[in-house]
Amino acid sequence: MALNFLDADVPEWIQLTPRGPGIEGRDGRKWVLANPEAVVAAFRDHGADLPIDMEHSTQIKASKGEPAPAVGWIKDMEVREGELWARVHWTDEGRMRVSDRQYRYISPAFTFEKASGEILKMVSAGLTNNPNLHLAALNREGAEEEIEMDKAVLEALGLATNASAADAVVAINKLKEDKATALNSAASPDTDKFVPMETHQLALNKVAGFEKVEKDREDEAVNAAVDQAVADGKIAPANKDFYLAACRAEGGLERFAATMKDAPVIAAPSDLDEGGPAKTSKALTDEQVAACRALGMDEDDYATALAEEKSA
Repeated sequence: MALNFLDADVPEWIQLTPRGPGIEGRDGRKWVLANPEAVVAAFRDHGADLPIDMEHSTQIKASKGEPAPAVGWIKDMEVREGELWARVHWTDEGRMRVSDRQYRYISPAFTFEKASGEILKMVSAGLTNNPNLHLAALNREGAEEEIEMDKAVLEALGLATNASAADAVVAINKLKEDKATALNSAASPDTDKFVPMETHQLALNKVAGFEKVEKDREDEAVNAAVDQAVADGKIAPANKDFYLAACRAEGGLERFAATMKDAPVIAAPSDLDEGGPAKTSKALTDEQVAACRALGMDEDDYATALAEEKSA
């Protein structure tokens, strides 16, 4: 279904979740959207519009008694091929922030069952530029035309409209192989195996676009993983570029995630703690950590000693 735009780059219908049932965030958390129709029913039973705010201020600021104005209201929900979509009435400020591309993504807030991770109901959504879920940007240029074009290309290749970029690449490579076979044969070409050149070229162009989107998604995942490791104190900020390069190698992100899972904390957390006072950093370099371990010293004691030595 094509997007319906109220103004340029301001969609009336927005996607709230990726296609279920399994949903995984960029931070590694996982949920289950086993019954999206039940989530829609819960919204309608609630009988009130849900707010769209900025950076989840409804959950963060409102709970502290601070202002958390809405920039839009979810008026209705529906299920589209396993995805949850919402119809939004934007405020003037919300429309301006989306249209001017100040905010590009939506981040849903929902309740879920802790044991199973099953999503139970939506409670709000926030405009953000750091989305956790893999959703398309709200204000892509030519989004409506692009979606229709994608469907046309996939249909021309004989694929379902929800086929992936990898499926399209396989289909195009098969077309190339069939064409080469036909050209090397004296037999008349089989028209069932070919598409017009214009459609073929369009498909090639779209595959290039798909590959770029996939690369952008991989880059986002790499940056998020390394940033999280720095924030967790598992790698030193000075070594960030090294780990970014390592993660971009084939299989690098998976190896990095496996390593970081059991890696010890070698640096103190950032002194910027969400919702709390600043913390004193006692970060050690990799070499200092190695020295502590070799000498059997406590890292905090060693960091404190270094700080006292510098202040003496």
